[in-house]
Amino acid sequence: MYDFAIIGGGIVGLSTAMDLGKSYPNARILVLEKESQWAFHQTGNNSGVIHSGIYYKPGSFKAKFCRDGSRSMVEFCQEHGIDHDVCSKVIVATEAAELPRLENLYQRGVENGLKVEKITPEAVKEIEPHVNCVAGIKVFSTGIVNYKQVCHKYAELIQQQGGDLRLNTKVEKIRLAGKNQVLVTNQGSYEARFVINCAGLHSDRVAKLGQVEPQAKIVPFRGEYYELTPEKRYLVKTLIYPVPNPDFPFLGVHFTRMIDGSVHAGPNAVLSLKREGYHKTDFDFRDFAEVMTYPGFWKLAAKHADEGIQEIIRSFSKAAFTKSLQKLIPEVQAQDLVPTHAGVRAQALMNDGKLVDDFLIVQGQNSVHVCNAPSPAATSSLEIGKAIVAQISQHSDIYSVVNS
Repeated sequence: MYDFAIIGGGIVGLSTAMDLGKSYPNARILVLEKESQWAFHQTGNNSGVIHSGIYYKPGSFKAKFCRDGSRSMVEFCQEHGIDHDVCSKVIVATEAAELPRLENLYQRGVENGLKVEKITPEAVKEIEPHVNCVAGIKVFSTGIVNYKQVCHKYAELIQQQGGDLRLNTKVEKIRLAGKNQVLVTNQGSYEARFVINCAGLHSDRVAKLGQVEPQAKIVPFRGEYYELTPEKRYLVKTLIYPVPNPDFPFLGVHFTRMIDGSVHAGPNAVLSLKREGYHKTDFDFRDFAEVMTYPGFWKLAAKHADEGIQEIIRSFSKAAFTKSLQKLIPEVQAQDLVPTHAGVRAQALMNDGKLVDDFLIVQGQNSVHVCNAPSPAATSSLEIGKAIVAQISQHSDIYSVVNS
């Protein structure tokens, strides 16, 4: 019998468990993860960027949690000796037509309370000598970190608090037992007063297991990366981003210097035919059928047909991928790029074809379901955890029992 059970051992689930341990030191806390290690999916395959929050609508959860999260993540890394670097990044316009969008992005950064600076092409070259641009923005609070290391520290702290961590444990059913919930898994059943669903790529399905309507369907998008060969890493000093298309939900291919010194280029964004499909050939009939029969997907596809076709071309054509990168750094050649790992983004999509553009946290009966937490969830993980715990404190029956 547990007070709290968290489904999902990614960075959001672990952060939530850790904050619960701080807020309810006498609580019995359980974390269930179906894989053999923590941070196996979205967290373990992301870009490793500590985002600033410049892209997100002022007042949104993403804007607030990311801005605050970039600070709390750096403080956490400093406190626990985790390698990180607040190296800043540049966002650049490569042609005059992009200048109005760059200006809008700068104004959004100011509205979100960030330290941002307009810089000339000459100033950009002082930071990134090989970049081609007509103008740029420097975002000071952007950094890099290995989020797997962060998650391992979260898990270590949860254990020190007395939390119960279970790997290789997949939740297959959820049933009510009075006011409590029973999680039926491949390793037996666990009863809990309160359940927090942080199942990422499967969060909508887990919500339905708990008799909660997730309000959207998870559609998986695979982001494919290349890596610069070691002898070409000198081309990138920090992080280099293009001006994103505000009508398209992804940031465009960019360059990221990782904490280990390697440089990743990408990602593109293509529909994955499997929720955990990290390779082009990965396929799952159930996952594929759910997307193909979902009206929201076809409405989205029709709206973004041109961009979608370009993303598919980049997926199958290294030359096309290279050409996109050359807009930022003309010196990059196809032979300078080698394939590296891909990631899959769990993107919630509404039935009307609109992407859920903010974090989506749905309340259930003695449960909370995180039904949309793509990037910048890793940056924001400490803040999301706090927000979930704050929601739980509103359940007076749970609060009184746990604190009795």
